[in-house]
Amino acid sequence: MKVAIFGRRIDPSYRKGVDMFFATITRYDLELYLHEQFAQHLSDVGVDLSFAHKLFSKATDVTANFRLFFSLGGDGTLLESIRYVQDKQIPIAGINTGRLGFLANIAQDEIEDSIAQLMEGKYCIDRRTLLGFHCEHNPFLVFPYALNEITVQKYDTSLITIETTIDGEEINRYWADGLILSTPTGSTAYSLSTGGPIVSPDVEAIIITPIASHNLSVRPLIIPHHRVIGLRATSRSGKYMVTLDSQSSVFDCEHPIEVRLAPFVVDLVCLPDHSFFQTIRKKLMWGADIRN
Repeated sequence: MKVAIFGRRIDPSYRKGVDMFFATITRYDLELYLHEQFAQHLSDVGVDLSFAHKLFSKATDVTANFRLFFSLGGDGTLLESIRYVQDKQIPIAGINTGRLGFLANIAQDEIEDSIAQLMEGKYCIDRRTLLGFHCEHNPFLVFPYALNEITVQKYDTSLITIETTIDGEEINRYWADGLILSTPTGSTAYSLSTGGPIVSPDVEAIIITPIASHNLSVRPLIIPHHRVIGLRATSRSGKYMVTLDSQSSVFDCEHPIEVRLAPFVVDLVCLPDHSFFQTIRKKLMWGADIRN
């Protein structure tokens, strides 16, 4: 069984978990592929890589016959791993060696049992929608998609104006620091920190959340995910910034953009006792009496 392993940098405080991961995964009869730069980093910090493995460095190296794709890190690392999996529907399992871990939700003390469950096929697939970014001269052509959110935001200190349409119909002109277009998956990320709602991942929706709106009557908006959102930004600098999860680029204001549902989904591993609402309760401490 072919298995890919991706990561960026490992904080020394999570070294024990990384060692446990490799000690556990190498017990199984697997054909292991490590991301080339990640393997070099692991070697540099003294992780034992003496086991048999191969390397990959680009998305075309990860073919559809891989059975699992492990992401070692936080949610940002898992978002980056999607650029290698793309539309191949390889299940992604996130080992949390980062901070919050809504997506990378396998904790260090769960590594051994979780890998055993994965090897025994005791998991289900959680299919997550993505958003696609469209414009002329698209700088994100390699992978113009986002699992969490697409943002349009100011390039400098001046606010921007964002004319927004849905299926060609004008809905608002936002005067703000920016605008977040989020999937339900991303509703617990940047959108949440700016007052957006938490939306269950199985809801077919796009969340539109302004960033520091200069009109207090403006509130987040949830629309059906089959709608096409058109955006045209203006600013004093003549520029604005667009981000697709961890990707970013600066645009000139004369370039309108469109955001629509991606034509594929990403498969995330869902282990027993790791539901969305269990993660919410744990990470946001819902139900915990913290009044004192």
